Amino acid sequence: MKKNRSLTMILSGIWLAFNASAAEAPRELNLGILGGQNATQQIGDNQCVKQFFDKELGVDTQLRNSSDYSGVIQGLLGGKVDVVLSMSPSSYASVYLKDPKAVDIVGIAVDDNDQSRGYHSVVVVKADSPYQKLEDLKGKAFGFADPDSTSGYLIPDQTFKQKFGGNTDNQYNHAFSSVTFSGGHEQDILGVLNGQFAGAVTWASLVGDYNSGYTAGAFTRLIRMEHPDLMKQIRIIWKSPLIPNGPILVSNTLPAAFKEKVVAAIKKLDTSDHSCFVKAMGGTQHIGPASVDDFKNIIELKRELMKGGR
Repeated sequence: MKKNRSLTMILSGIWLAFNASAAEAPRELNLGILGGQNATQQIGDNQCVKQFFDKELGVDTQLRNSSDYSGVIQGLLGGKVDVVLSMSPSSYASVYLKDPKAVDIVGIAVDDNDQSRGYHSVVVVKADSPYQKLEDLKGKAFGFADPDSTSGYLIPDQTFKQKFGGNTDNQYNHAFSSVTFSGGHEQDILGVLNGQFAGAVTWASLVGDYNSGYTAGAFTRLIRMEHPDLMKQIRIIWKSPLIPNGPILVSNTLPAAFKEKVVAAIKKLDTSDHSCFVKAMGGTQHIGPASVDDFKNIIELKRELMKGGR
């Protein structure tokens, strides 16, 4: 009788633990996608990710495509976004400065071709324009992407402050006739092509073939969106030092056991369905190890920007 009672207690304990674990595992996973690019294309590029996570984790993955970067930042801070595969370093810095324990870094995007772990902010102009350097854009209209974009604002803002003085509020001591946040990298490039801006910033790996838009960046996305001759229509007149690629993030609001499964699923996606991972990332990249230290310089730049305003 004692043995039977002990066995019953053990089985009951296992059953309760199983039920507790099952109850703890969410039925829905929220995948955050930064705004600033064509929403239809972004959602399409992440459909394979949804299918993979749904099958691997037994969840219904929701694609949370934000109209701007701030939406994903607030989603991570408010527990409404669980995973971000391609996060802006500046946006990550915003999350970290508000709550250092809000997210964990799963890894960093690493280029498949040369193993580089960074990209560049670049200023583009129309190929047939007379502009050859930043100073040539004085008195002209200029386009930024998003206030929480690293290459689309944080890094070029620092350069312009050093070169011209001032800030966005006074068009960097009136170096430009106007400074506008277009809302995203694609909008910046299109703004240059349609004459809205004389120059604008965007991002590119600057690795690989120029005519194909390099291995990663905004150029490749636009080339896929019926702009096959894009690289013949624009010219790069400035590039930043190397910026660390964006981190892959997972929210710490997820139950610990389920969070481990999510991290494992992200890494499995990269290795077992790499073409899907590349599509979602917008470039030929894989996951490499990373920590907060990889982004400390960006965090400090963002801290200074938040202190001083624009």
